[in-house]
Amino acid sequence: MGTTMSPVPGPTPNAALTFTAEQQLDDGVLERRFVLDGVRGVLWTPATATPSRPAPLILLGQPGGLGLDRMYPRLAGRARHAARDGIASATLETPGSGERSPLPGADRARADLRGALASGRPVPDDVVDRLVLPLVDRSVPEWRSALDALLALPDVGGPVGFSGGVIAVGVRLAVVEPRVVAAGLFAGSYVPRSTFEEARRVTVPVHVLLQWDDEGNDRQAALALFDAFGSSEKTLQANLGGHTGVPAFAGQDAARFFARHLRRPSPGAAPTGG
Repeated sequence: MGTTMSPVPGPTPNAALTFTAEQQLDDGVLERRFVLDGVRGVLWTPATATPSRPAPLILLGQPGGLGLDRMYPRLAGRARHAARDGIASATLETPGSGERSPLPGADRARADLRGALASGRPVPDDVVDRLVLPLVDRSVPEWRSALDALLALPDVGGPVGFSGGVIAVGVRLAVVEPRVVAAGLFAGSYVPRSTFEEARRVTVPVHVLLQWDDEGNDRQAALALFDAFGSSEKTLQANLGGHTGVPAFAGQDAARFFARHLRRPSPGAAPTGG
């Protein structure tokens, strides 16, 4: 029996973005920390970004539970790599993580998840729903509000991609946010049943990274989700190794995916074949 997606909250109208700190990194990337309606975030823009040639943007998703400070080294590395392709990057602290208040019911859902895993039983659908869907429902409107604020800046202009994070968040955002034109997703988190229905409505290009031996991921569910995507261009890259064993070349392949879909041709450049 199919599931029905609940009404999707929209972005917060006139969300207030305030920059709190900035620094120029040694490769010329400008890093600006900000707060958006009480949520911490970071924006990285390449040295090539100007009001006359604003940079496209990648939204860097984060896994649940770790927080912005713990994730910063990995996020900054991904952002600086994107900046070499002339692409800006931004991230928001995930709801329930870091300095943010816990999501209601999240501790109980995590305890039920640990209990199911310890017993060797399949994780019940209702546990996955209680763990993931509140995060999706909170995250997606925040990302859309962030887009409103970030694309209003003179040096950031789109198009926009979404990268990483909880895969159900990326799927929902790709469905409801027309400014997202490409999604690079990491199949490393549990997937609610309703997300499979949403995936059928995704039409933007999708690049999915799957770690074949990820002990915390349901491989068959990840493969079924990839099959469900409605996109005419979708790529699955599967590599041996656990959750943290992503090979460096996989990151480079993801970067090429975003460069292909987000980077504008230089003025006067000859068109490429293919």
